[in-house]
Amino acid sequence: MKNNNPKGIIYILLGMLVFSAQDTIMKYIFNFASLYEIYLIRTLVSFILILLFLKIAKKPVVFKTQYPLLTFCRVILFFFGFSFFYVSLTVLPLITATALFFVTPFLITIFAKFFLKEQIGPRRWSAVIIGFVGVYVILNPDFSNFDYMTLTPILCALCYSLSMIIIKLTSEKDAVYTQTFTFYFGAIIFSIIFYFVAGDGQYNTIEHPASQYIFRAWFTNLEVSLLLMIATGFTASLAFFFLFTAYRIASPAVVSPFEYSILIWSSLSGWYFFNEIPDLKTIIGILLIVSGGIYIFIREKAQDQSIVTEKPLR
Repeated sequence: MKNNNPKGIIYILLGMLVFSAQDTIMKYIFNFASLYEIYLIRTLVSFILILLFLKIAKKPVVFKTQYPLLTFCRVILFFFGFSFFYVSLTVLPLITATALFFVTPFLITIFAKFFLKEQIGPRRWSAVIIGFVGVYVILNPDFSNFDYMTLTPILCALCYSLSMIIIKLTSEKDAVYTQTFTFYFGAIIFSIIFYFVAGDGQYNTIEHPASQYIFRAWFTNLEVSLLLMIATGFTASLAFFFLFTAYRIASPAVVSPFEYSILIWSSLSGWYFFNEIPDLKTIIGILLIVSGGIYIFIREKAQDQSIVTEKPLR
């Protein structure tokens, strides 16, 4: 029975702290390693640790999905979605990339209306509009001199939101463990394929930091990056455990707003490790995004719905 909300909130706060640590590591090592090199090591470590956790907890480990096509689409969306987020760390401050990712509740709300036929009232539509106003305030685009790579956190949120819709469509027959393992397996396969196609660095010909992050030759700075890459796997697994436990023991409607605590950790990490201090417009934009997102959570609870609040946003 989900009745331990205080403990669930603590787990959410810990999970967001650990996720922020992972993002900080990812931002730190993008100058030393290739994106999909990190992705492969991170996913392998996470896969092994979560598998061990399930074995120790005597939980069923099921790889077979009842929805192969939808599952494949979800794996693709997850893989490229988080690729977009990690690429964004090369061009944006940590707090900005994290805040822009939180357009996810607004996108899920929109997609739920059209794909799940959920009833969305005018109050939630107003919250969606407020959230996107926040995005505009943060980006403040000058279209004559605009780096479109700054849109990558929003592309991540787009992919992630669509994958959440797929989860709702497949959750009747596929357990959360199956959904997790299929993503990890797909990420491992795609990363290995990328290594054989571009792992030697032959396509690393553009000076843009995002391009270098993607196409840098693999395994060239292991003395600097190996332990950090392994650490991303440990932090991802630990965060998964915290969030999974929080949503299992507590009401999702209660704990989900506390996912925004990652913005505090990200701002502190950005300031301490990268000397990143958000300006006034960024702070205003973040407040608009958070306000809109929390209001959506409140309205879902009032309407006894769980479109956005059912699963963690990370």
